[in-house]
Amino acid sequence: MADPTSDAQGAVGESHHHPQTESFAALALGAMGVVFGDIGTSPLYAMREALAHTRDNVSNEVAVLGVVSLVTWALILIVTVKYVVFLMRADNKGEGGTLALMALAQRSLGKRSTAVFFLGVIGAALFYGDGIITPAVSVLGALEGMRDAPGLGQTLAPYVLPASAVILVVLFLVQSRGTASMARFFGPITLAWFIVLGVLGAIHISDAPSILRGLSPHYGVLFLFNNGWLGFVILGSVFLAVTGAEALYADMGHFGKKPIQAAWLFFVLPALLLNYFGQGALVLAHPEARANPFFQMIPHAMYWPVLLLATAATVIASQAVITGAFSMTQQAVQLGLFPRIDIRRTSETQAGQIYVPQINTFLMIGVLILLFSFKTSHNLSAAYGIAVTGSMFVDTLLFFVIVKSMWKRPTWQAALAAGGFGALDIVFISSNLLKIPQGAWLPLVLGAMMVVVMWTWTRGSQILADKTRRDSLPLSELSGILKARPPHRAPGTAIFLTSDPDMAPVALMHNLKHNKVLHEKNIILTVITTETPRVKEDDRVRIEPINDDFKKVVISYGFMESPNLPKALGLCRKLGLKFDIMATSFFLGRRSVVASAQSGMPLWQDKVFIFLMRNAANPTDFFKIPPGRVVELGTQVTV
Repeated sequence: MADPTSDAQGAVGESHHHPQTESFAALALGAMGVVFGDIGTSPLYAMREALAHTRDNVSNEVAVLGVVSLVTWALILIVTVKYVVFLMRADNKGEGGTLALMALAQRSLGKRSTAVFFLGVIGAALFYGDGIITPAVSVLGALEGMRDAPGLGQTLAPYVLPASAVILVVLFLVQSRGTASMARFFGPITLAWFIVLGVLGAIHISDAPSILRGLSPHYGVLFLFNNGWLGFVILGSVFLAVTGAEALYADMGHFGKKPIQAAWLFFVLPALLLNYFGQGALVLAHPEARANPFFQMIPHAMYWPVLLLATAATVIASQAVITGAFSMTQQAVQLGLFPRIDIRRTSETQAGQIYVPQINTFLMIGVLILLFSFKTSHNLSAAYGIAVTGSMFVDTLLFFVIVKSMWKRPTWQAALAAGGFGALDIVFISSNLLKIPQGAWLPLVLGAMMVVVMWTWTRGSQILADKTRRDSLPLSELSGILKARPPHRAPGTAIFLTSDPDMAPVALMHNLKHNKVLHEKNIILTVITTETPRVKEDDRVRIEPINDDFKKVVISYGFMESPNLPKALGLCRKLGLKFDIMATSFFLGRRSVVASAQSGMPLWQDKVFIFLMRNAANPTDFFKIPPGRVVELGTQVTV
């Protein structure tokens, strides 16, 4: 249970859509724009990168058939079988994603498991690494089509990098205004993009119909053997075709299982396969096209419209990743992995429309550094993949816990279910690890930094809570002392926020010690986060009378909800606890933390924790408390 003044808000899954009220077709269309944007832009570079690494002595036919076969079966086994068929069954009250899966695994175990907790932390940390690379590689990959523009390639080539930077900077700058007005176009634009992918592929399959042999896994295996060790390296490039697969699971709560599954099986997967087979047929017929097969597919008359559509599709894919990073941050804060962060609503009607300034700035700086360091999507693709494979492997391990503990299957069945997917994940992780010298180190470093931050905050908060409890007086003892020596009574109601309702809050003790007063009514208020996405309104508030002076109030929020204390306290009237919110004082304890070499963490980690505490968002804003009703009382604590 986290201290509400260092607890969080979390509306990862406060969806852009409401699956109960929208039509199936509208939800499937919405999923196009949000869920499939990332995987839908992979054809821009995945085939090119895989073919670029093949050996010179391997025939063009074996190389092309092998890559097409590997891409096809990666899409079938990883995306379709693992995520669409199996993992989407492991939902947390309809929600998906690594942290939702972690919370579900914890709940199924019936206790807090350190191993499961760390898996969730690692998965969340790797997501941020992916969140920085995706916008850079996708937008740059689309605009590199300017270099192949008919008659203008040489002229436009120098502008590819600056144009990519301008588009990405504008994208990050408009986040504060919200994307609700643009979001309605995301689905139709992405739908048009997949239609174009499918049509371009279908047209070019006729260039070499023998490409359909690539449906057989035999050619993928043959290709790997012919390329030897290099074949293992090529798998890292093949994996580029499935980056974005985890979005199917993460966005499940936004659109519902069935619309996402239907959109994938009946539209997105066929369009992607058609395009990859079309690229393969083009390269079989014209080997020189392997340098950039996607853009070589486009008829000259349609080149600029397709290039503009590709750019729009990559911007939408980037927007989905940015929004995902905002949502992941909310969820991590609510689960106590991050300190409070300034989270702003950009829409009065759509709960999922949020803006997190610190994360937006972090992502923008990271993306621009990547863009000007790597300069081409070819170089960036080396850094891409490791974060995604890592987070997919985390999903697999958590899936094992779900199958064993929640679905009550024998250990051997759980191991069999997760083992096959785990073996695939390990193969792709190992292949991507070989790209560490070329840039794959970057998402790993970013992920490690995020793990340190989350572990430091979690550990520091626990040490601080334990120390506060040791130094505090049990509320039952305080009640006895106050009866023996009654203090001066002030009219009205005082609400004291605390993480431990059994102990006298620090702010209450300071109020008694320094102001020597006790209000007529005193509420000891605790905000807790459940391991479910949302809490029913009927279960939101729990009141426990202690005596005539004190009442305990516990307000519960799901890890995907945004705390609003005045609104929740309004429910107290139905439960018989009446007070005027505008005549009530909220007492918050503000702690000044001092580092100590004798604490449970190294000194450097103490300093990181103190930095995080000092930069946490104001609890008054965070909990939506009327600013004029807040009293903050400080104390110094050594950790």
